[in-house]
Amino acid sequence: MDLNISGRRALVTGADSGIGLATARRLLAEGATVVMTDVGQERLDTAAIQLDAPEGKLHAFAADITSTESVQALAEHVLAAVGGIDILVQSAGIHGPAGLFHDISEADWQHTLDVNLMGQVRVLQAFLPQLRDGGWGRIVFVSSEDAVQPYDDELPYCAAKAGVLSLAKGLSRSYAAEGLLVNTVSPAFIATPMTDDMMDRRAQQLGTDRDGAIASFLPEERPFIELGRRGTADEAAAVIAFLCSDLASYVNGANYRVDGGSVATI
Repeated sequence: MDLNISGRRALVTGADSGIGLATARRLLAEGATVVMTDVGQERLDTAAIQLDAPEGKLHAFAADITSTESVQALAEHVLAAVGGIDILVQSAGIHGPAGLFHDISEADWQHTLDVNLMGQVRVLQAFLPQLRDGGWGRIVFVSSEDAVQPYDDELPYCAAKAGVLSLAKGLSRSYAAEGLLVNTVSPAFIATPMTDDMMDRRAQQLGTDRDGAIASFLPEERPFIELGRRGTADEAAAVIAFLCSDLASYVNGANYRVDGGSVATI
């Protein structure tokens, strides 16, 4: 299926692994020029090699989304390298602390919000002038099932991701008349390094391996994932790529769940 984004220029945050990397691969396959960013240049360069992109179609610039100065420098690098962007996919994020509310410090709350919510704000503030420049644009935020179905042992992450949903919905009203559409994708239990870490911690607690941890986690903690498995990064990236495309020209302010049924309500 032709998404009609050949020649478009995209920035993908959190792109050195997981959903961000899969999205970069998908957009490249559709003919877009892609700029990858994440916090470490070495890991970014390794990820970029995996993508084996045609010359000039892929760029990798490290940035720390908790730093306004770093994000502004990223915007300058992108402008010089590709002349600005039409597509922004905000996939960067952390799981943050696990535990009940009384076990989580204010500092842990602050750091999780600073990355998962304010990081998205900083990136958007830096790149919004580029996105508004051409009369056509797409912004896709990666939120989570946790935004609408919070879990009591992941509350900083849940609150931050709920903030992302609200931010995206509000933004969708601001710039649609200019051709800039804003949507979110909310995955659940995707096979990424972040959920690998979660399952490895669970495995250690239970005295089992990662597969054993997953096998018990699904019925005990995510019983509404009717497909009975973790999703793949490619499955999330396919929906993100659609929302970045001309095929989604009448989709604005929407939240697409890629969760195998995990959210139990309509």
